[in-house]
Amino acid sequence: MTERTTLSLGDLTTGRIGYGAMRLTGPGHWGDYPDRAAGLELLRRVVDAGVTLIDTADVYGPHTNEQLIREALHPYPEHLLLATKGGFVRSGPEISTIAAIGQRQYLRQSAMLSARRLGVERIDLYYLHSGYAQDASFEDQVGTLAELRQEGVIRHIGLSNVTLEQLKAAREIVEITAVTAHYNLVDRHEQPLLDAAAEAGAVFVPWQPVSLSTPGAPTDTEGPAAVRGVLEPIAARHGATVSQVALAWLLDRSPAVLPIPGTTSLAHVRENLAAQDLVLSPEELAAITALRG
Repeated sequence: MTERTTLSLGDLTTGRIGYGAMRLTGPGHWGDYPDRAAGLELLRRVVDAGVTLIDTADVYGPHTNEQLIREALHPYPEHLLLATKGGFVRSGPEISTIAAIGQRQYLRQSAMLSARRLGVERIDLYYLHSGYAQDASFEDQVGTLAELRQEGVIRHIGLSNVTLEQLKAAREIVEITAVTAHYNLVDRHEQPLLDAAAEAGAVFVPWQPVSLSTPGAPTDTEGPAAVRGVLEPIAARHGATVSQVALAWLLDRSPAVLPIPGTTSLAHVRENLAAQDLVLSPEELAAITALRG
């Protein structure tokens, strides 16, 4: 059994389950969340429920997600950590208009403006949102974040959408505190990245952690029949939901895992946090681990 309630994020401490705020945007993650008052209230209740890390990005909206978080929560509780990301640009409502930009001045501007929108002098955790940019070398992009860290604009550096080789290259330049990737009990193709992050002392942050689908597919908590045939009896034995079982399995994979499920439902937030208390037996864990999508 791994530690279930807290983990270290560099010199910071956070709970084992965070909150992904991306869904608090407009359709297709473009524009403002339609019910602004409800979004503000949800964020406040999320923190009251016990979430200690909120994950966002400048491309969510763009910008509106960071602004909503500030309006809801600033001045921030001392125990609350904020993670945001930069390196994408979006020129319209279609997802196809998103592109990766790695040029130094753009990344510096992105971090500076995220700090301003969030209302902080220093961002707790700042991710390079993509390893795909072609206008600057990956090493130069990481070097820009290292520069921002030295200047005090960001406290810890994370990587998103990167390869195992890119993680290794980044670690030769600066300490990497967190790595985020698509990972859940059905899709484990990023297992080598999880292992490498844990070995390096970094936190591994799976997104769509309760999904039973592969990347690019809609989040699907129904899942394949063979998968549900294993998960549903386990959930029933514990008086839990399938999503809670999925999260409990993730927490047991490694003490470095910090899932960030996203939802617009406070009930689901509380359900997700309660998964920290769900202890699966060795036999149940083995049965889940044996699954494939």
